[in-house]
Amino acid sequence: MASQLDQLKQFTTVVADTGDFKQMAQFLPQDATTNPSLILKAVQKPDYAPLLADTVAAHKGASLEEIVDHVLVRFGLEILKVVPGRVSTEVDARLSFDRPATLARARRLIGLYEAAGINRQRVLIKIAATWEGIQAARELELEGIHCNLTLLFSFCQAQACGDANVQLISPFVGRIYDWYKKSAGASWDEAANAGVNDPGVKSVARIYDHYKAHGIRTEVMGASFRNVGQITALAGCDLLTISPDLLAQLQAADSAVERRLAPASHIQPPPAQLTEAAFRFALNEDAMATEKLAEGIRLFAVDAGKLDALIEAQR
Repeated sequence: MASQLDQLKQFTTVVADTGDFKQMAQFLPQDATTNPSLILKAVQKPDYAPLLADTVAAHKGASLEEIVDHVLVRFGLEILKVVPGRVSTEVDARLSFDRPATLARARRLIGLYEAAGINRQRVLIKIAATWEGIQAARELELEGIHCNLTLLFSFCQAQACGDANVQLISPFVGRIYDWYKKSAGASWDEAANAGVNDPGVKSVARIYDHYKAHGIRTEVMGASFRNVGQITALAGCDLLTISPDLLAQLQAADSAVERRLAPASHIQPPPAQLTEAAFRFALNEDAMATEKLAEGIRLFAVDAGKLDALIEAQR
């Protein structure tokens, strides 16, 4: 029988979730996603130290922010030599509540890709799914700059992204699972909360069904997986972005993978758009999403700071 990875590719576009472009080729993903933590991890490996040093040296007179963007795009350019589709490159998480700065950074990243000969259709700009981030993405999409809204944990974030007509969202399966498991403590039943009953899986399935039922064009890409069961439970999702470790597990296994998600047969009119006040209240009512969004921004900001320090040390 074909591997689970090959079976999954029949239903879902498989995306590599890594900055390690030398490792991803073996899995033949269509797209790839990066974030500050993944790039930081990659540049600390001996294989990638020359890439960082060369990029910093080539832009000695530039500001730190500009050099960081050159490093991110350099990784993206190498990734695009491996994948036939798109790469996601993330705007600094420290700009998550600053719409104008997010817009400026996104435009600069796209400009760097285009200066290197890459069509903007092959790039997704990753932005945290805060209200400010979603509104920045709304403007960027009108300019033909496609966006991947990340750190997405709640249904209201998905609703607002659909309202903004963004290209793609990345709901975080594993971090939702982590929160509910920690919250339950000793009463957590792993078997009862596995597969399609996993709280992270259920969140993505609800969003997917809502989008398809209302004809919302935004792509759904499940992200942040903790185990293979979460991945196979979402077979049929538009895309799934998967770490190399889990891609290897899927490649090594051959048990059957069945389609779990499928488009709706009947399309309903889209619901009314969320106002800013409604969005903020709904997010506030969701303790898990509120906590995980804030934590995710903090963690990415810390890693962005560490990347800054590595670059500063070489300037």
